[in-house]
Amino acid sequence: MAHWKTEAIIVAIGMAVLGGQIKQGINKFVEKDRVVTVKGLAEMEVPADKVTWPLVYKEVGNDLITLYDKIKTTNQTIVDFLKGKGIDEDEISINAPEIIDMQAERYNSNPVPFRYNVTTVITVTSNKVGRVRELISEQGELLKQGVAITGGDYRYNIEYDFTGLNKIKPLMIEEATKNARESAMKFAKDSDSKLGKIKRANQGQFTIGNRDANTPYIKHVRVVTTIDYSLKN
Repeated sequence: MAHWKTEAIIVAIGMAVLGGQIKQGINKFVEKDRVVTVKGLAEMEVPADKVTWPLVYKEVGNDLITLYDKIKTTNQTIVDFLKGKGIDEDEISINAPEIIDMQAERYNSNPVPFRYNVTTVITVTSNKVGRVRELISEQGELLKQGVAITGGDYRYNIEYDFTGLNKIKPLMIEEATKNARESAMKFAKDSDSKLGKIKRANQGQFTIGNRDANTPYIKHVRVVTTIDYSLKN
């Protein structure tokens, strides 16, 4: 009789332990799927650190040799102007001229005063964004030397870029993660839960754009991170 009692006690204890383990396993299984997904935003405005400025001018004429000599002289005038204003020689590049033979244009049946129309581009690529911006407003000085810089061609717009993304990435990711965690904590509080560890994180893609159409030299940097947090009772 005592033998049966002992076995019954052992079985009861075993069932109790097994039941506790099953309950714990079920709770862990349930909590395993309790996840909140949140997004964190970080934004920053930074000044552009690179500028590409194409200076475009046009020449027309009937003799290519004469045009070549004139273009060569004009190119030197522009280069001297830029160097005199603090632009280094390695920041200046002269593109090959684009020549259109107006008489060879198949859709042009009207007589033209000049046979050749030549477009020449001298490009400044520099990290001296402030200096170049000043020069853009001073380019009228070239008119005194007989050089007319043309504008309005969509192919030759001034471009401002920001190349220092790697320097600000850690700070922005930290801010985005902090904002995501604050959202997750609010969600956990509202659902009577406790916030657990990060289960999955997606850094997101950084985007760089102009702050607005009037200030392209100020860049707006943005990143959105997506983070999965576990929730606990």
